[in-house]
Amino acid sequence: MADRKRWTLTAQLPVTFTLHASDRLFEVGHPAFLEPAPASGPVRRLVVIDEKVYALHGEVIEQYFLRSGVEYKILPIVATETQKDLDTLMTILGAMETFHLLRQSEPIIGIGGGVLLDVVGFAASIFRRGVPYIKVPTTLLALVDVSLGVKTAINHFGNRNRLGTYHAPAAVFLDRSFLGTLDRRAFSNGLAEILKMGLLKDARLFELLEVHGPTLIDQKFQEGVALEVIDRAIQTMLEELEPNLWEKSLRRTVDFGHSFSPTIEMRVLPELTHGEAVALDMLLSCELSHGRGLLPEADLTRIRRTAAQLGLPPYHEMFGDPGVLWESLADTVMHRNGAQNLPMISRIGACTFFNDVTFEEVGQAAARLKARQHAEG
Repeated sequence: MADRKRWTLTAQLPVTFTLHASDRLFEVGHPAFLEPAPASGPVRRLVVIDEKVYALHGEVIEQYFLRSGVEYKILPIVATETQKDLDTLMTILGAMETFHLLRQSEPIIGIGGGVLLDVVGFAASIFRRGVPYIKVPTTLLALVDVSLGVKTAINHFGNRNRLGTYHAPAAVFLDRSFLGTLDRRAFSNGLAEILKMGLLKDARLFELLEVHGPTLIDQKFQEGVALEVIDRAIQTMLEELEPNLWEKSLRRTVDFGHSFSPTIEMRVLPELTHGEAVALDMLLSCELSHGRGLLPEADLTRIRRTAAQLGLPPYHEMFGDPGVLWESLADTVMHRNGAQNLPMISRIGACTFFNDVTFEEVGQAAARLKARQHAEG
């Protein structure tokens, strides 16, 4: 039977937010967190911060708010992948409720790495159906990746980022001075995502990592070519994200390194960091591309050598198990609505897609990945 009547509603959700490169963000007088102000009463801010960041920088941050005349509450939390869960989400939501957060003029501030920013963003997206929030990334990974998009999430059902929303921040503040307190593994973790963008679309960025990678880690991204590397990584990421911010298209180049790794990463926590799992996924994917005659051996050698210089692992037993890899890919295919949509590197700085990878190919690629590890010692 035909419809008696039909109504169609068409709405648009314009999204604009600015990323501010603002070193020494918490110097007194910096206006970053003082606007917007409520129509009446004092400026108030709820700050959710990684407890490790709070131990290192908490005094400076508190002095900023005190001397700026801001009424504030700081909530330090444990922010690791194993705590990226409903309990942590509810802790943040409880703090928002007891703070009596105004719906539009009191943005919640998240200060920390990718895990914290994801959970704070999720809380902001569902509290009163959406309140503003501000991202302050404190790790290299968060600075060049997590802080740039609108995805929020927590882990659930044993899977990474299974529950989440899209919720754009009010603003993002990128302060390189936080990087000065990171250890080498944290830099390697972030460099995996930078390496990804170099391989996908910016050969110059790859070459910078190839030549300067170890020095960048030694200097904690405070000197030399650090600014060019960060700026190129951010620019290339934004170019890929902006046209498809809500992921209406599931054919995404930035999913390179995220096809086999999500399931494996959750299974081996905390053995592998996110960046290490992504790097292993990229190396396996490069083997798949090489196996089809696309990626030259010389490029594959350069990629493996550069990844090693960045402190990223060349092999893990989970990435040598075809059954585990195929199971991981099956979950990814569901996430991509039934298509593989596997981003693959055809040469350094250029990307293509595979949609017909077989179990046998995955097994052969895994065997080659393992064999190279044995050959290299």
